[in-house]
Amino acid sequence: MIKDNQKTFNRFHGILDLIALFIAYTLSYVTRFIIFKPDKGFLPWSTMLHYSIYLLPAYSIIYYYCNLYAPKRSKGHKTEFFNIIKANIVGTIYFILLLYIFKKDINVSRSFLTIFFMMNVAITYLYRRILIKILHSIRSHGFNLKHILIVGYSRTAEGYIDRIRANPQWGYHVLGILDDTKQEGDMYKNIKILGGTHKLTELLEKNTIDEIAITLSISEYSKLEDLVAACEKSGVHTLFIPDYNNIIPTKPYIEDLSGLPIINIRRVPLSNTFNKTIKRCIDIIGALVAIIIFSIPMLIVTIAIKTTSKGPLIYSQVRIGLHNKEFKMFKFRSMEIQSESAEKKAWTTLNDPRVTPIGKFIRKTSIDELPQLFNVLRGEMSLIGPRPERPYFVEKFKEEIPRYMIKHQVRPGLTGWAQVNGYRGDTSIRKRIDHDLYYIENWTLGLDIKILFLTFFKGFINKNAY
Repeated sequence: MIKDNQKTFNRFHGILDLIALFIAYTLSYVTRFIIFKPDKGFLPWSTMLHYSIYLLPAYSIIYYYCNLYAPKRSKGHKTEFFNIIKANIVGTIYFILLLYIFKKDINVSRSFLTIFFMMNVAITYLYRRILIKILHSIRSHGFNLKHILIVGYSRTAEGYIDRIRANPQWGYHVLGILDDTKQEGDMYKNIKILGGTHKLTELLEKNTIDEIAITLSISEYSKLEDLVAACEKSGVHTLFIPDYNNIIPTKPYIEDLSGLPIINIRRVPLSNTFNKTIKRCIDIIGALVAIIIFSIPMLIVTIAIKTTSKGPLIYSQVRIGLHNKEFKMFKFRSMEIQSESAEKKAWTTLNDPRVTPIGKFIRKTSIDELPQLFNVLRGEMSLIGPRPERPYFVEKFKEEIPRYMIKHQVRPGLTGWAQVNGYRGDTSIRKRIDHDLYYIENWTLGLDIKILFLTFFKGFINKNAY
């Protein structure tokens, strides 16, 4: 039933997309040639209407291959917006080729193409958000439900049920759970254990099930092959939700070794030579530019430190960097001179007497970190990356916090994803590591630019720096 509903909905969705496309096309024409009427190169509506005959069916095909008709029950709006952008970029390229084939109107249509691109993205995204809101409301009231049978009771099964219960707008209804380790009749959040996994074939024959979710505990994976075979024999759509999410990332990197799938336990985009080279080039250029820009502030800080307290201008501290190698990280000195044994095991605390008057200011504004630009030039650090830690705390945290050492698979940075999200200074180490791992596994050049941008707006002033 749910499959038929999806097909009907996709047809309806396709018609609405064509209507939205034609509205955007018409409004773009009105904007370009009626409201902002050009002095020359005016195109009559009949000419533009002629082009639309070729555009409408092509856009339908493009939308389909850009996953705009995939089920949307649990899809995020950001994913759909990205797909709409991607589809319209492809559509615009097709439109340009169309103009080239006709070999006319290509010059005067550039502004129209720009208006049409923006108009179509805006209208398509807006109407789809409204449609999704309507569907969510319908599903929240118990209509258009997808009926699911869960096979295997585990922490993954509990997590799956928790998410379904927290999002009724997805329209999922769990019929029950099959499991060989639980008593029949036991319940989890009002969802019953219907019996052992041997009942799967019987339930598939007697019930209208839209989807099977296999959530076996990792110790029961020997049953997986037979269960998948039974599900595929019935023709019911089957999901496998692994019970090792604490081992592999949410988006694992899978390689094909002559037909043998290999799952990389940790995907690190910066292990790619091209990515490393691009990032390193940007680090060198960025560090040189930053040194020039901040040369006067650094000179002022130099004079202030030397005239207000005794001791060296630059303070170097051993930190752990790429591949667990030690390096000396540079900072402007912000504290009174202390013994190395006392310094290496202590956090700086609120109203710490060791911090100098000028030190309070440069720590709060992160000016004390500017000498690390030279660490970047030396290749010991990057502009963006997880913050490096002292050896004593690395040894301590690697025993207390799972996956802590993964942060050393990339160069440490002056600023990072954890820092722009508020995890600096005396804040949760676990949350900081979670953000560092997200950065490591999801690195893109765009993410680096985003972090750099956020650093200028909320990353320099550190309320947790004492």
